[in-house]
Amino acid sequence: MMKTQAAAMLEAGNDWEIVELDLQEPRAGEVLVEFTHAGLCFSDEHLRHGGLGDIPVIGGHEGAGIVRGLGDGVTSVQLGDHVAASFIPTCGKCYWCSSGRANLCAEAANSPGQADPDSFRFSLDGEAIPANCGLGTFARYAVVSENSLIRVDPEIPLAAVAVASCGVLTGWGAAVHAAKVQPGSVVLVLGAGGVGVNAIQGAKLAGAREIVIVDTNPTKLEFAEQFGATRLFTSMDDAKAFLLEANPEVAGADYVIVATGNTTAGIVGAAYDVLGTRGTLVLAGMSQDVNDKNVQLPGTQMIFREQTVKGTIYGSCNPRRDVPMIMDLYQRGLIKLDELVSQTYTLEDIEQGFSDLKSGVNLRGVVEHAPIEAQRAES
Repeated sequence: MMKTQAAAMLEAGNDWEIVELDLQEPRAGEVLVEFTHAGLCFSDEHLRHGGLGDIPVIGGHEGAGIVRGLGDGVTSVQLGDHVAASFIPTCGKCYWCSSGRANLCAEAANSPGQADPDSFRFSLDGEAIPANCGLGTFARYAVVSENSLIRVDPEIPLAAVAVASCGVLTGWGAAVHAAKVQPGSVVLVLGAGGVGVNAIQGAKLAGAREIVIVDTNPTKLEFAEQFGATRLFTSMDDAKAFLLEANPEVAGADYVIVATGNTTAGIVGAAYDVLGTRGTLVLAGMSQDVNDKNVQLPGTQMIFREQTVKGTIYGSCNPRRDVPMIMDLYQRGLIKLDELVSQTYTLEDIEQGFSDLKSGVNLRGVVEHAPIEAQRAES
């Protein structure tokens, strides 16, 4: 048993609280990880409202760190390895993994710290407490399934690995895997946050001729332009007028990717309104309440125009395939990761980090659990 600090959501509607936890040693198939960095993502902020998972909970599902301990039978990582956290584990054996859809892995419902209380490794005041997505990257140390970790090149900065582990794959994959953007196409991305700018990067890499971004925050539009957006708009009406002119045969966008932090029915309706004939609308951003019926669209019009509306989790990526791919693209200068990190925070400043996320000050904030010099000394 060891001690570790973490940010926990103890009651719905409250602030994140810094607590000291007891942490058990890893059991068979589990790994002790020192999380050096944790990304601040809207999915964790949704926990505050009680609409996404159980409370109390240790936050954090986006992160990177160093392997510090191994349970029996662990083969995919070794002591000292640098790893990315995957918020969906990949068992490699279930129906979905074996059919190439590892982002739907059946183990996602049974990973440590998520469903089975017997698998919780954190405890607070003697009571077992779950970790978000079985990870809990808002804790400096955590015990997680080896199926939730992907080894990465130790030369890559761990802050870059952290943001890649969720937001990059979700956005990039929404364009590349879910929408399947084709060369010469016209893409509209709604929402220029961490997921949206990576959808832009994916669309650019796929060869889109126009990448239109819509966001009401001018600062975020500036970010989006740096990542490859070709047209910037603060209103859907202005974007629609441009699309009708730029893509007249289709009368709209070939692909629309919704990457908003709180995806309401109004947002989905506005996104559909700019979708062209035979276009594909991809929902990559969640609603605050996971049970919200936020898709209310004219089905007959979809029939007449042969349009497709689909959801995507984790950008329809296979994390074991796509995390290494993203790292390779980064090292070859074909995708930006360092530029995603607008600000780093201490764990004690996590509330400020989420405030900056919601106000649009940051593209991505990252909690740094320990100064980088200390991390190097301990590696």
